[in-house]
Amino acid sequence: MGRKLDKIIVVDVESTCWMGEPPIGQMNEIIEVGVSTIETSNLSIIGKDSYIIKPRFSKISDFCTELTGITQEMVDEGQTFESVCSQIKVNYGSESRIWASYGEYDKQQFKKICSMFNARYPFSDMHWNIKSMASLFYGFPEMGMDKLLNKLGIKMDGRHHRGIDDAYNIAKILIDILEKGRKNGQENKST
Repeated sequence: MGRKLDKIIVVDVESTCWMGEPPIGQMNEIIEVGVSTIETSNLSIIGKDSYIIKPRFSKISDFCTELTGITQEMVDEGQTFESVCSQIKVNYGSESRIWASYGEYDKQQFKKICSMFNARYPFSDMHWNIKSMASLFYGFPEMGMDKLLNKLGIKMDGRHHRGIDDAYNIAKILIDILEKGRKNGQENKST
């Protein structure tokens, strides 16, 4: 499948979580996939979506709801993991586009759950780790997304630890990197 460079898909997942170890029989399952799409021609965000997933083995803890805002009632109305993977492939052409997340967790979590549920992995092998990319580009140590936004003077939109909002905020960081990179490239051309 040919690579498409017209868009970059920015993904953030939220998973079931607890203050300590998961209760017996439960595990970290993806409960939300947030997606923002960057149009590469003009470096603009052209959409943001949230896919709520009903976990198979886990319940939403009070800690998880406090952190993410996601409730048991919300996931009870959610879709299956497999259905969300299929929709991501169809809606974003994700198997042939660059995709990005803040760190490696999202990629590892998708691979783990796909393997467990025998679902087809919805993404290409072109993954950008924005946390590491930002550290290398700006010369800062790796830090949380909220701290990096603050350091860069970029306003955080929405609720931290909500997939739809985190994906949007990560997209803003990636756009900042790409804009500064393009500007530097143009300045180097003219000298």
